[in-house]
Amino acid sequence: MASTLLVYLHGFRSSPRSSKAVMTQEAVTALSSKENPIEWYCPQLLASPKASMEMVESHIQKSTADRIVVIGSSLGGFYANYLAEKYKCKAVVLNPAVYAPKELAPHVGMMTAYDSDEPFDFRPEYIEELNSLQVNQIHNPKAYFLIAAKGDELLDWREMVQFYSGAHQLVLDGSDHGIADYSDHLPKVLNFITGQPA
Repeated sequence: MASTLLVYLHGFRSSPRSSKAVMTQEAVTALSSKENPIEWYCPQLLASPKASMEMVESHIQKSTADRIVVIGSSLGGFYANYLAEKYKCKAVVLNPAVYAPKELAPHVGMMTAYDSDEPFDFRPEYIEELNSLQVNQIHNPKAYFLIAAKGDELLDWREMVQFYSGAHQLVLDGSDHGIADYSDHLPKVLNFITGQPA
């Protein structure tokens, strides 16, 4: 019997209520069994990258699971790189912001989340916190599964493909930043998580 802690990290201005997070949780819950239990952990990330990673790492360290798998979307993909390198675990990255400090620098200031009117302050020091979490090169490409959409309107898919050179890759001809057709690709994500061919 092998237990898995599955950490899902949402994107910037997103939440655990995002469609991809909800869809993945439902599929993972159905996959979990008494023989191979999967613990689902999808926290509301904080504005501060440092505080977000401290929260997630605290949960990881308390877990008794045999293995960790991280799934990250957009900014969550950036965090997934950091965690996968630190804990030497598998990671699924969905349109990841591989160079988040550069991508988010223009967004410093007051923001609101996509599904809430609650304002939050994305402070200049948070860019420095992102810099301290930056992974410049992944050391075990086979531990990663990248889904990148050529139709991503926010991030450059070519940057992703280059960054995850040697990893399992699914490059979508169209789609968008949110991967509107994610349900079509979820079976491959589940296969990768459980160790079957993606």
